[in-house]
Amino acid sequence: MGKRGITRRFFILSSAAGLAGCTTLGSRRARYVSPNEKVNVAGIGVGGMGAGDINGTHKTGQANIVALCDVDERRAAQTFSRFPEARVFKDYRRMLEEMKEIDAVVVSTPDHVHAPAALHAMQLGKHVRVQKPLTWSIHEARTLRHAAHKYRLVTAMGNQGHAGGGTRGFCELLWNDCIGDVTEAHVWTDRPIWPQGIAEPLPAQEVPNEVEWDLWLGPAPVRPFNEGYLPFRWRGWWDFGCGALGDMACHIMDPANWALQLGSPTSVEVVKMEGYTAQCAPTGCIVKYEFPARKFQEDIKGLPWSGRKLPPLTLYWYEGSCSENDLPHPQGVPEDEVLGDIDNGKNGSYFVGTKGVASTGPYGGDTRLLPAALMDDFTMPDEVIPRIEGSNYDEWIGAIKGGPAPGSNFDYAGPFTEVVLLGNLAMHSGVGVPLSWDAKNMRVPGHPELDPWIRRTYRPGFEVAL
Repeated sequence: MGKRGITRRFFILSSAAGLAGCTTLGSRRARYVSPNEKVNVAGIGVGGMGAGDINGTHKTGQANIVALCDVDERRAAQTFSRFPEARVFKDYRRMLEEMKEIDAVVVSTPDHVHAPAALHAMQLGKHVRVQKPLTWSIHEARTLRHAAHKYRLVTAMGNQGHAGGGTRGFCELLWNDCIGDVTEAHVWTDRPIWPQGIAEPLPAQEVPNEVEWDLWLGPAPVRPFNEGYLPFRWRGWWDFGCGALGDMACHIMDPANWALQLGSPTSVEVVKMEGYTAQCAPTGCIVKYEFPARKFQEDIKGLPWSGRKLPPLTLYWYEGSCSENDLPHPQGVPEDEVLGDIDNGKNGSYFVGTKGVASTGPYGGDTRLLPAALMDDFTMPDEVIPRIEGSNYDEWIGAIKGGPAPGSNFDYAGPFTEVVLLGNLAMHSGVGVPLSWDAKNMRVPGHPELDPWIRRTYRPGFEVAL
């Protein structure tokens, strides 16, 4: 902690969702886990990123890995071998119903299965950590947030930078008025680095014996198996993934969302797009978000932004071919200082304020004023946001055992995911079509054709509804 203190209101707001040790209000109760015992954890989707999530959870030293579920034995084989004592399943529904001893579940499936798996676990009284983006659709994000309140469980989304010191330091830079009122933000990624822009479904192939294809499809419409959909390449297909926005915005846009308390935009519009198809996300895109004036909500003693009215903000998202070719450079800043040093130019963001410009990396690291020479005699502001000891996995497991709620709990991650997915809605409308967002009624007035993207039709057995 720095010289300034955290007010009681700030602490309560950051801890409100995800109270550890609470019982559910549904038919199943979450087992109370004392601070002196380990949490029984199950993994759903344990190959690839899921392997990292299970290993990270295990490394906390506070978790027993009791069950593992994956529809692709090839992809999950290494994780299965690492935890030989864990029971192995292909259907998460069977696992959750049979293993009453599970306390918490890590969901690391493709995007389209996040909500069905997480909600099923929550309805059975299991705490959940879900990979980013939290959900495939806005309706699902809203539903998981409501479920977190209904069942009073510890929740977290896997945008790990939110638990790190980098993003917190960036917030403190802005909140101390180092660049004044922020009116413009630019966020970029080199993704997609997987195939996108494909116009037709892939031809049918024989399903490998190790893959349960129907379970992999989950809530999505049935289509023939093809190795071109998995692993990892599913991200670009609209039925399964959320494209580059879904993959990276929950990381790279997080400093902007937290520091500037974005809330819901008033308008979202695609200003340039390359390679969009009805099957796949585009190969390049620029999305323009307009956010209204809003009051800065945190009340931190001595902080210049406390109680301030923040001005309207325009935020631009650049992905793929458009991130390299169309990202503008702020006036007075050398070109190589924006793209050159932040994550090798691949992912980052910069912010234009009334007093200057600041930039930060994809997880809030490498925060600095621009031009970079301004950092020679600059001292970063005092810390006013508590730092996390250990990893984001420690944060989640610690909350289950009675500690503070994860910062990216569903009260934060749900609305943030809605903002991210609104960019995909704009892609479905084409270039130059500003969309107004009615957040209360969860609809885009005048555009009923977008309703299926806001709330999908589910195959039986994979519905998302409270």
